[in-house]
Amino acid sequence: MTSTISAIDPTGPVGATIDTLRFATAGSVDDGKSTLVGRLLYDSKSVLADQLEAVEHASRNRGQDAPDLALLTDGLRAEREQGITIDVAYRYFATPRRRFILADTPGHVQYTRNMVTGASTAELTVILVDARNGVVEQTRRHAAIAALLRVPHVVLAVNKMDLVGYEEREFDRIVQDFAGYAEELGLPGFTPIPVSALVGDNVVEPSAHMDWYAGPALLEFLESVPVGAESADAPARFPVQYVIRHDDVRYYAGQLVSGSLRVGDRVTVQPSGETSEITGIDVLGTEVETAYAPQSITVRLADQRDVSRGDMITAGADAPTLTQDVRAAACHLAERPLRVGDRVLVRHTTRTVKAIVKDLGGATELSANDLGRITLRTAEPLALDDYADVRRTGAFILVDPADGATLTAGMADLS
Repeated sequence: MTSTISAIDPTGPVGATIDTLRFATAGSVDDGKSTLVGRLLYDSKSVLADQLEAVEHASRNRGQDAPDLALLTDGLRAEREQGITIDVAYRYFATPRRRFILADTPGHVQYTRNMVTGASTAELTVILVDARNGVVEQTRRHAAIAALLRVPHVVLAVNKMDLVGYEEREFDRIVQDFAGYAEELGLPGFTPIPVSALVGDNVVEPSAHMDWYAGPALLEFLESVPVGAESADAPARFPVQYVIRHDDVRYYAGQLVSGSLRVGDRVTVQPSGETSEITGIDVLGTEVETAYAPQSITVRLADQRDVSRGDMITAGADAPTLTQDVRAAACHLAERPLRVGDRVLVRHTTRTVKAIVKDLGGATELSANDLGRITLRTAEPLALDDYADVRRTGAFILVDPADGATLTAGMADLS
């Protein structure tokens, strides 16, 4: 194994507070991703009786003796009929150790934009490969998206190990192949797990067929991987969503998207540059001394500053970059292409500004599902962070000013 592979210890003590992991799944066609997700839900007892009954009925109608667990996730009629995953399906389930929000994303190349949508807020991505086929082009595309979106944790789930005789050498070959590509992309690390979704090996319970594997089952890893560290360690960023006026006092409400704020902190309002001091913080109507991302909070300042929706309150020495020239990696989402010279709206946190597309990395246009580079000139300055440093304040979307349609997802690259 190479140093690219992470070594997170999944055996730490269970904390008193139940946290939430947002994770996404991605896999090429017929890699068994829907079956894996179905097995995860079924074996963790996260399936309601009526759901299971509906799956058993649909399976019988298709001539299958056993329940097809893939039907637990392929919820759209078109997906069931074609046997493929089309849209992002969000699933919510919990174990005694953690709550989960799962974004089950399509594997087909024409639905790349759907994977970007599902993985954009994920703290972990499970990339599935078929043990018989190994790393294929779509696997590389999924890894590239995970690297582009700076997903903190990546699991390489090598599925259908039962169809290669549970051979360790087959698993090692795929892991080494993926490791080389991950290193080229700059992925900080990944955790490989050999599984068989069809029979349940290493999904929720450890496998009895692979005594050579000493690592965690998939669910054990999902329950134990660290979450929230990126937001807690990042500089404080508080985009203002609402301004509430009461008895001549202004309260600024919104979500603290990264870092922490404390009563007494000196803060700066972006983009005006005005400074003040925090005199009060409320969380769910209760006054607190300190707030942490991703809490929704209300803040009071010592001075009556001109703060409105779309402004950002920041603290600490690591200030965001104020700029009207935005360079970013991008994934184009709309059917209509994006071209140089297009006039767009940029939605960044709670702020919306006009902009013009100045460059597309040498390309003439970006079509649906294209990954590329864009340069924008905005009418007003934006308080941006590099996406690699703070995902929430480094991300934005481009919107058609004519009809409000979402066009492109951008990840700022200010280096």
